[in-house]
This record gives sequence, structure tokens and C-alpha cells, in this order.
Amino acid sequence: MTASGQRRVPVPDGLDGERLDSALARLFGLSRARAAELISDGSVLVGGRPAAKSDRVPAGEWLDVTLPPPAAQPLPEPVPGLVVVYEDADIVVVDKPPGVAAHPTPGWTGPTVLQGLLAAGYSLATSGAAERQGIVHRLDATTSGLMVLAKSERAYSALKRAFRDREVDKVYHALVQGHPDPLRGTVDAPIGRHPSGDGRFAVVAGGRPSVTHYDTLEAFRAASLAEIVLETGRTHQIRVHMAAIRHPCVGDRLYGADPVLAAHLGLTRQWLHAVRLGFAHPGDGRRVEFTSEYPADLAHALDVLRAES
Repeated sequence: MTASGQRRVPVPDGLDGERLDSALARLFGLSRARAAELISDGSVLVGGRPAAKSDRVPAGEWLDVTLPPPAAQPLPEPVPGLVVVYEDADIVVVDKPPGVAAHPTPGWTGPTVLQGLLAAGYSLATSGAAERQGIVHRLDATTSGLMVLAKSERAYSALKRAFRDREVDKVYHALVQGHPDPLRGTVDAPIGRHPSGDGRFAVVAGGRPSVTHYDTLEAFRAASLAEIVLETGRTHQIRVHMAAIRHPCVGDRLYGADPVLAAHLGLTRQWLHAVRLGFAHPGDGRRVEFTSEYPADLAHALDVLRAES
């Protein structure tokens, strides 16, 4: 891959009218998928303005591109608590413990799902960037629950498309502060990086469209257990949307949760768990669904609340 840093280049005559992701891939030796990720991350400007990957670029137009540092091949590293719940020639479904990132990223020194699977001898699709082998969606490091990874190249393409086209059922349970009113509702608000630049995300004008459906399952004195279904899959989406309606996930200090309540419940992370995952199997199209039990820390927090309510 080409060196990292800022690049400013004109679109050559030979790429006149090409899609932006295709032009970027050819100019910098990237995969189309990696080029699309850079565009969606806001790392590419066309004529000084953000653009979509499908936009056509005219010859002579200036591209401003921020290239990330090249990533090394992830080294296998056993991950205690990472459970494989299903595996075949196309996919592997894991139940991810908290404290484990999906894949290596700059600044993250902890364990990753990708390294854990490689250490366990699983081979994964290599269509994406080297540091994201087989990754078709992510969970925050501090969120537990179900993830699917692609083993075959056809599975990688099919699952990336299914997530993009919102054909995957992603169901989470979240313990949120207070009692949402109404008890069932939808948050439809665009999400982008927080203007502070501190790593948080926020509801911002001009952000990416984001839709979250929630339904209260159980109410306690200080909090509510909600089932949450995502239409979109933005970074920190549930955490941002629930905080935006003033019901942050319990324990989520990054998004304004009450530290006293978290300490009382023994939580050192946000109460958020990917409980169900359903999709068309990329091999034969049959519908598959997987479920996950709450891990010990989340179950304990519920036990405390139930005992007090």
C-alpha cells in the first residue's frame, strides 16, 4: 500500500468520468472496499468538498486524500472468552466478550476478534484491508455479543452487501437510564463525529442517516431494559441515539451516564449486548439466526435492579 499522509492530486485524463471509489483505488493501489471506507470516513475531498463513492469525477478535478498508515498483517493472539457459536465453509459467528475490539486499529493495544480467530486456526476472507480480514461489521470494544465474519470471498461480498442494504436483523438489549417516553419509539437522527474531536460521535446536521428503533421490555426504579433494532449501523449508534433522547446506556461514561448508578450495579462499561443476529446465509440463501445470553456483568446488574424494584 502507498505511504500514509496527505495527498493532493488531479484526476488524470484516463480516469475522466470514473466513479470516485474506482478512481481512488486505481490512483493509490487500494482495494475498492478500502477506497470506499476512506470516502465514507470523510478522508477524501473532491474539489474541496465531501463526496459519495458513486460520484463521477471529471479529469482535472483535485482530490484531497488522507491516507492511513499501512497496517501490518495482524498477529495471531489467543483471546480468552471469545466463543465460536457457529462455523462452516463460508462464515464464523462469534460471541464477543467485552474488552475485545473487532480488529486492530491505531491506538488499540488490547485483544481483537480477528487475532483470536487467527490464533484458533480459522482462515478468513482477504478481500478487505489486511487488518480487517473477514470483517463485515463491528461491535464496540466495550460492547458484547454476536458478530459474523466471512471465511470465503463470496461470503465477504454477500454479507457486506446485506449489511449495506439493511437486510441483516441486528437486535440489541440495552439498559438505559430512566424511562423512555414513549415506551416504544424510533430515533431518526443523523450521526457524525462530535465537533470536539475527542473520539465521540453525536447527532449532527450533515451526519450520516441513522435510524434506531427501541421498545421497553422491563422497567426498574432508575432504569429500563430496552430491545433495540438497528436499521443502520453507525459507529456508537445506539449509545449516541439513546443519549440524544436523554436515556444513555447505564455505565456509558463517554456519553454522559451516571457514574454512581454504574458503580452501584458493578458496571465498568456500558450495558449493551448484541443479543440476536439474523441474515441470509451467503452460501445457500437460507435464513439463519443466532442468539446470545447476557454475560455475567450485565446479568448481575439486572439482578441488583430487580431485587430493588
